[in-house]
Amino acid sequence: MSESPLPVDGSHDEHDEWEADTTEEAEEVESEVEEAADAAVDEDGDVLPDVDPIEEFKRQLRGQFGEWYVIHSYAGYENRVKQNIESRTGSLNMEDFIFQVEVPTHTVTEFKGGKKTPIKERVLPGYVLVRMDLTDESWAAVRNTPGVTGFVGLSNKPSALNLDEVAKLLAPEPTEEVKKASAKATASTVEFEIGESVTVMDGPFATLPASVSEISPESQKLKVLVSIFGRETPVELSFNQVSKI
Repeated sequence: MSESPLPVDGSHDEHDEWEADTTEEAEEVESEVEEAADAAVDEDGDVLPDVDPIEEFKRQLRGQFGEWYVIHSYAGYENRVKQNIESRTGSLNMEDFIFQVEVPTHTVTEFKGGKKTPIKERVLPGYVLVRMDLTDESWAAVRNTPGVTGFVGLSNKPSALNLDEVAKLLAPEPTEEVKKASAKATASTVEFEIGESVTVMDGPFATLPASVSEISPESQKLKVLVSIFGRETPVELSFNQVSKI
């Protein structure tokens, strides 16, 4: 049986050094992966968003054809109008000009039977959003749709929404994980203190001085004491409804 050839000219040492270097590189890569994974969650294991969802949504908008326009519709018939526009787009062969129709909604919580129930609520009752290339033909196709009463803006030149306006109306709502992580981040940077004097900036008590009595970081709300007719009255306000003195 032939013997395995022996390394010559110090190649055995070089092989060991190469193996050591490769092992160190692998350990470094593994460490970086673990650090990246750790950075993606907080101390409680909640996933943290690594990309601003609003900015990501705006980036997607920039890559889409057409612009967004707002049309008037009969209140309560927004979804019917959406279906009507989509049907006319197909029947009039306007797919290359009318791309998308949306009824903006957001989630609100209602109490039914003693339980919290999330429901979808229209953001702009009586309005529908359409993404389209505006031409005389596409304008007429939308304007003459049953249930549509007109475009927002000048009758002959509707006003297109900008990216911020579209994002505010149509951006996906944050998931519960993102809401929780965001609330924790806010909680860690709360700048108010119990007993601190503030000025109410919004609502019926605007401009009145108050003192902070309770802080709820996760809901971003404060309970403040406002002096009304010589008596301190507790009022619940959002962080952005008060200002430091």
